[in-house]
Amino acid sequence: MNEVEFISGGQRCAAWYLRGVDSELDVGRGRPCVVMAHGFGGTRDSGLLPFARAFADAGIDVLVFDYRGFGDSAGTPRQLVSFRRHRRDYAAAIEFARALDGIDPDRIALWGTSYGGGHVLAVAAHDPRIAAVVAQVAAVDGMASLAGTVKANGLGFVLKVNVAALRDLARSLTGRPPLLVPVVGPPGSVAAMNSPDAVSGMRAFAGPMWRNEFAARELLAIPLNRPITKVGRVKCPVLLQIGEHDAVAPQATLERVARRVGSRAEVCRYPVGHFDVYVEPWLTPNVNDQVAFLRKHLTPTAVGTAEMQ
Repeated sequence: MNEVEFISGGQRCAAWYLRGVDSELDVGRGRPCVVMAHGFGGTRDSGLLPFARAFADAGIDVLVFDYRGFGDSAGTPRQLVSFRRHRRDYAAAIEFARALDGIDPDRIALWGTSYGGGHVLAVAAHDPRIAAVVAQVAAVDGMASLAGTVKANGLGFVLKVNVAALRDLARSLTGRPPLLVPVVGPPGSVAAMNSPDAVSGMRAFAGPMWRNEFAARELLAIPLNRPITKVGRVKCPVLLQIGEHDAVAPQATLERVARRVGSRAEVCRYPVGHFDVYVEPWLTPNVNDQVAFLRKHLTPTAVGTAEMQ
């Protein structure tokens, strides 16, 4: 595993690059590569390496990066969760991966989880060269998330959230540091995720770089983040992994994505909540499903067939 970096928006993004073991996927055109990052406020040291290592063991190169403003990446303000900026970071990471020595630029797959699972669908909708997408417990409809938040917490909670977000927005307009609120918190708290399993679930795999805080202004933008409206333009195979008891990324929204993606969608359902896919006993079957999907769709023959369709 090598430390590498690339530039996004004029700022440095830190990444790990894992070289895949020799396999039948390594052909004259080069090797396939998975580009991956975390979800809402996550860092690359928080539960992503087991996935990356499994992909490398299967013969696929992997680029795992931190968004600008998170982990080891540069960028200010820190802890700003911006879905628009995150998607630009993915696009920059793809460009970097395609230029790596020995990589087949037409066999780039995207991997995203939670908020990042929505990002990879939106990015693939704008990049027809993407060969495959893994969207794990993906947050795909901010409006549906808002409706779920109101149902679970009441309108008074929404008022508190808006006050915090507007206070942070005012600080940004006057050049002051962000007003930070928790990424995960107990039920009823002003946090991005406050389901009963949020705190314990995130703590189970959070790495030392992860900070339980983000700039509150993004709370206003969450309802605007709707990759579900773009998925009909995705041209490559998509693995949708659904938690049947997911309180963060509702099953119904992902079922709608599957219908819109149509025959290109492969759906795996697990009897779990949002955070269970990162840890055992569900980590291994989850990873195995992803490896099987990627090996199936990242062969030169599979990619060539998809390009002709």
